[in-house]
Parts: sequence; structure tokens; C-alpha cells
Amino acid sequence: MTDDAPLPDLMPGQLLARGVCRHLRQHDFASLEEFVPERGKRVDVMALGPKGELWVIECKSSRVDFTSDSKWGGYLDWCDRYFWAVDAAFPIDLLPEETGLIIADAYDAEILRMGPEAKLPAARRTALTRKFARTAAARLRALRDPKPGAV
Repeated sequence: MTDDAPLPDLMPGQLLARGVCRHLRQHDFASLEEFVPERGKRVDVMALGPKGELWVIECKSSRVDFTSDSKWGGYLDWCDRYFWAVDAAFPIDLLPEETGLIIADAYDAEILRMGPEAKLPAARRTALTRKFARTAAARLRALRDPKPGAV
């Protein structure tokens, strides 16, 4: 999974997220990295699909990264499907079988196991979709005008 795109200086989990986001774009998903669905929670990737579906993808770069993360269960209430994204060398037998599995690198990814669907309640979906849109718009605006209050 390689191409000629230059690699930015990113941490291992961020490189996995990059590949995941590239792959999801091929399936018409928009994605945001480091999205905060509510105070105290920050998911590695939140993806919004063409039918309004919301997926959470947590990127784990090592066994230690996975075993030191006990908060992932709190993310299940914030998505229709939940996935782990790991590299090809990751010991996937550590990952819960009732979750989705994506193998990724910095350039692309492949969904090996679809996470089970647990549809969000309508009110939460609406609120999350709005927050997703506002976060994306604010990040885009910050790229164009990083110091909006400066005169």
C-alpha cells in the first residue's frame, strides 16, 4: 500500500488514521481525525457516510497502545459501527471479535471485518452530524485564516 504522496511528520497512530481516511474516501465517507463527540472523549477517526451513518475508528499502533486504552467502550454510544485500525503486524487476536477490524498503513487500508451495526438514536445522530459539520467547517476556516481575531 504505497504511493508517491509525501508523508508528513506524524505519530504511528496518526499514520494509520491517514490511511483509514484515504480508504474511507473511496467509499464516499467524509472523515475527521481527533473528533470530540462530547467532553472527555476524543476518537481517532469519526467518519460520516453517504447515508448519514457514523463510524468510529480507533487506531492502535502497538500492543501497549491497545492494552493501555480502557476507554474505548465509551465510544460505542457515539457511532453506528465501531472499528479498530491496526497495521499488518499487530496481534489482532487481542481485539474484541464483536468490533470491526481495519488493516491500515499510511497510504491506504482494508476493512477485514465489518463492525456490527447499532443504530444511533435520531436525536444523537442529528446532534453528532451537526457537530461533525461545524468541526469540519471550523478546521477548514482555520487553514485559510489561522488568526481570525488579528487586525
